[in-house]
Amino acid sequence: MSLLTSLARLRALDEGVAQPIATVRHCHLSERPMVFIPLKLSGEAAAPLAAMLGTRRDEPRLLVVTQPRNRDLRFAWAADLAAELLPYIEGFLGGTETVERKNADPYERVLDAPQLVVPNQAGVGFTRLLGRSTRFRRVDGPYPVPERVPLLGRWLTYFGERAAYPGSSLMTAATEELGRHWASGQSGLEDANLAALMAWITTGPSDDAEDPLVWPPAGPATDPGFDSEVLAPAIEAGSAERITEALRTQLEPTWRLMWQAIDLLRGLPEGASVAQRWEQDRGSFSGMAAQIAEGAPPQARRDGAVAAASRLARMERAQAAYEVQRAYDDPLVMAEHRLTGEAFAGEVVETDPEHAEGEGRSRKLRPIVVVKTDDPVRLAPGTALGTPQRRTQGAQLVSAGDGLVTVKITKGMGRGKTAAPGSVPEVGERVCYTSLTDDFQGSPALPEPEATPWTHGGPPREYTPSDEDALEEWS
Repeated sequence: MSLLTSLARLRALDEGVAQPIATVRHCHLSERPMVFIPLKLSGEAAAPLAAMLGTRRDEPRLLVVTQPRNRDLRFAWAADLAAELLPYIEGFLGGTETVERKNADPYERVLDAPQLVVPNQAGVGFTRLLGRSTRFRRVDGPYPVPERVPLLGRWLTYFGERAAYPGSSLMTAATEELGRHWASGQSGLEDANLAALMAWITTGPSDDAEDPLVWPPAGPATDPGFDSEVLAPAIEAGSAERITEALRTQLEPTWRLMWQAIDLLRGLPEGASVAQRWEQDRGSFSGMAAQIAEGAPPQARRDGAVAAASRLARMERAQAAYEVQRAYDDPLVMAEHRLTGEAFAGEVVETDPEHAEGEGRSRKLRPIVVVKTDDPVRLAPGTALGTPQRRTQGAQLVSAGDGLVTVKITKGMGRGKTAAPGSVPEVGERVCYTSLTDDFQGSPALPEPEATPWTHGGPPREYTPSDEDALEEWS
């Protein structure tokens, strides 16, 4: 937890209401998100009990397994889930655009992509487990499952894995996104309770928000009291209607909270880098759809050593890029780096837009900017700098001391012998410079290699015996 977030939590505790820790929204929100609230049977890893889902708040669809330990009923439920989710997912495959790439072949990318919104990270984990338990099932032979169930499993696995990708919005957890934009006065563990977190943000903490009789858990686990006093007797009695109504009472409050959470997030302006990350999501989704259309096998149970290392490296790069993007988009996030000395902000007190280095043909334009700042500057001379105000511009720290920082602009002034208008800050302008830089700033978005589903990146590998073993295990 960062220093500013800790201070915001203390202030929230003192004032009795959550404090904003972001000025913009750092996630994409679809115009038509699919809200998905799963419940599982207690004591089972991936035994579905019920789900409420839909793209309209006034039209929830409730799916219930009236006997969760019955295999046929579980997979009939999975088939009903496929009938709801797959048309939604496949509905985004119609419109595409051709994306040109430098030194690479162009590729087709969908114009928009689906978005699944679940209550919490536990819901993401259950979705991934549900995908793992269904994607290897056979539609023929012994113990067949309905035809669309394995395809559903592949998509659930994809969305569950994509949720772990830094900055991705294809599958989001409401509590995680809310916690990224507001700091409550409770612990991070307590923030996983959607009702409690929403209460802190909207009205302040409330005992009712933590009462499972008023606000049942957002899943996938149900309340133990409900299990023993309501659900178990209903299952033992074999009453499908009684089970359905009992589970409806557990899901409807969370359904209302989910749409309220979406409204809260939608009320924030979208960050400047969100659109670029959504383009990457669309590229990843397009790649997954293409592999399925080409008849690729299901995702393997686990990556090999090389694929795992490659995946980890991509995730680390994406995490670093995401942190830089958030800082460039949001002054409150950048303030964290100003406290650590990685960034400084202040007023321009002097400029030399015609300053140059070298002689003759080697002469290069290097404008000088002097900034007055109260921030601690813990950067060494020569450190490369970037600025949120001019994202394609590069600079270098010349010196710092006595509250004055001298910066030399190294790129982004145009190609002429004089700096392009507006490329050099003017005296009196408020600027921010930081050592957080990355080549992605201002570059076009490319599809993620993760779009290749069975290798998580790189060229397709052969369908090896290990895949056959996995198929046999889950069949």
